[in-house]
Amino acid sequence: MKPFSSSFGKTKKNKLAGFATTLIATLALAGGINSANANSLKTTTAQEITPVSVQVEPTKSTFPRYQAAAVEPFVLIPVVLVGGLVIFVPLFFGGLVVIGEREVGIVVKKFTISGKGLPAGQLIALNGEAGLQADTLAPGWHWGYWPWQYSVRKEAVVVVPQSEIALIVAADGESIPPERILGKIVDCDNFQDARKFLTHGGEKGRQMGFLTAGTYRINTALFKVITAANASSHGMSNEQLRVHTVASDKVGIVTTLDGMPISAGEIAGAVITGHDNFQNSQKFLDGGGRRGLQEQILLSGSWNLNPWFVNVEQVPMTEIPIGYVGVVISFVGKAQEDVSGAAFTHGNLVNPGHKGVWVEPLYPGKHPLNTRIMKVELVPTINIVLNWSGRTERHKYDANLEALTVRSKDGFAFDLEVSQIIHVGALDAPKVISRVGSMQNLVDNVLEPSIGNYFRNSAQDYTVLDFLNARSERQVEASEYIKAALRAYDVQAIDTLIGDIQPPASLMQTQTDRKIAEEERKTYEVQQMAQTQRQQLVRETALADIQQEMVKSEQSVQIAELKAQAQIKQANGEAEATKLKAMAEAEGIRATGNAKAETYRTGVDALGTQGYTAMQLMQIIGDRNVRLIPDILVGGSNGTTNGLVDGLLSMILWNQTNKTGEVTPPIPITPPVSQNGNSQLLVELPKDK
Repeated sequence: MKPFSSSFGKTKKNKLAGFATTLIATLALAGGINSANANSLKTTTAQEITPVSVQVEPTKSTFPRYQAAAVEPFVLIPVVLVGGLVIFVPLFFGGLVVIGEREVGIVVKKFTISGKGLPAGQLIALNGEAGLQADTLAPGWHWGYWPWQYSVRKEAVVVVPQSEIALIVAADGESIPPERILGKIVDCDNFQDARKFLTHGGEKGRQMGFLTAGTYRINTALFKVITAANASSHGMSNEQLRVHTVASDKVGIVTTLDGMPISAGEIAGAVITGHDNFQNSQKFLDGGGRRGLQEQILLSGSWNLNPWFVNVEQVPMTEIPIGYVGVVISFVGKAQEDVSGAAFTHGNLVNPGHKGVWVEPLYPGKHPLNTRIMKVELVPTINIVLNWSGRTERHKYDANLEALTVRSKDGFAFDLEVSQIIHVGALDAPKVISRVGSMQNLVDNVLEPSIGNYFRNSAQDYTVLDFLNARSERQVEASEYIKAALRAYDVQAIDTLIGDIQPPASLMQTQTDRKIAEEERKTYEVQQMAQTQRQQLVRETALADIQQEMVKSEQSVQIAELKAQAQIKQANGEAEATKLKAMAEAEGIRATGNAKAETYRTGVDALGTQGYTAMQLMQIIGDRNVRLIPDILVGGSNGTTNGLVDGLLSMILWNQTNKTGEVTPPIPITPPVSQNGNSQLLVELPKDK
């Protein structure tokens, strides 16, 4: 891939002399043709064509003014011959090779005058030996490659598309050392300078170096280029020739395929700096990189990696859920330096980056860890429940736990269900893992024997019935004991709960029968008490009813007594009043009588006894309106006087003539008086007012 001046400067003197002779002959021939054409411009059309423009068109002439002239066959043949000579002579005698813009020329030298051949084991010639040449021809005109001595094969340039890489296999160079499987990287312009590759120690075989996206002029005689387009023909897949992409939520675990073996006692190669995430494999090896599993990981992104050098496995990031911490157990790193302190004698805790259990846990979130060289043990920091029964919690730590079978003081074996609530602090989690290895080991090797043995021992101090009856006391005792026992393992016992107790069936049947009998006895007693209370109630009800009557009677007696007393008092009062009234009236009468007597004495003294008496009678008749003569006199029916009927008619007429609206007083009727043998009815008519 050198320009003409560079190629020309490296040819031999005989090539230069031959080229000069050919050039002179070509120019002389061209001058003779031009001279002949100048003497016969009007003879034929073919003579008008200059040797520079050898272009024949079968239909029409190049110049319109000679279209009427006829072209003779015997004239066209020399022109064709001359044109062929003009083209053939430079190619054959000048060794002209034309390379296109997107081509590269692969040169094969057929022979040398000196007869010098390639050394044994060498495929590409560097010093002009016969065979495949290291130097290629770049686009352009190249002289001196005579066809009898050189063969030039034109190859298309190598194009590596975006997001792809191309691998290289060198056919010549030094041998790869036994400790390596890939040829080292040599500064050779991305394998475009084959001479520099071979002279600077390039090694044959698969190469560490590779081509990224771009266009390259490669000597395909020395380098075989493997791209995604031809990967299947070389036993590879298209994906291997693509840029490796690590997803955002994953990490790439790297295994290198070349380098020195990993040191004894290690499982992964140490972290090497300066190789740009395994993209520069030569710097990795120069820095002491080891083949095999690597501590370093690839984070999310796109990486140009040689699949012959590294193998990448993508795994999800380590996720620590909420409510948990992750205790890291590293199998690689610096030598162990225990930082747990003298008080902790159940394992070693180390700082991050050292081999062992890290003293600092991982908190909830996603962490890019190499899970091939370290293990993360999840430890719940929330309260978890462990059941010694047929029930299993979602964490599955108690999947192997069953109800405890214990024996009581009276020799009965019974099943006991227990639930234990525990808590592991975030900062205590590394200590727990360092001591027991995992949460499952904590349950199987610590909690299960501790709690099981406690209840087996404590059950022997009580009978079954005592255990049943004093269940709450047994639970408190168990909780206190287990808290103290688990504190030594850096585990907090929150509470211990006794669940279902299943005594022997025969004992429970006896107890059931006894309980039923006891309940029946209590029922009878309650019924008897109810009947007694019922009788008492009836008695009390009757007494209450009688009492009500008694109260009424007593109240009636009291009321009667009060009434009698009231009447007595009233009678006494009335008697006293009557007495007083009588005494007053008597006194009044006495006074009146005395006064009247005095009056009478005075009247008698004044008028005399008969006169005064007559005066008093007249006064009484006048005051009382006493009629001395009746209005109607009814006599007997002897004809001398009116009869009874006449008297009644007279009375009716008298009433009709009375004033309207006035009340007629009753007519006093004097019973008939028998006088002289005749009955007479006296009717006194009322006097008009």
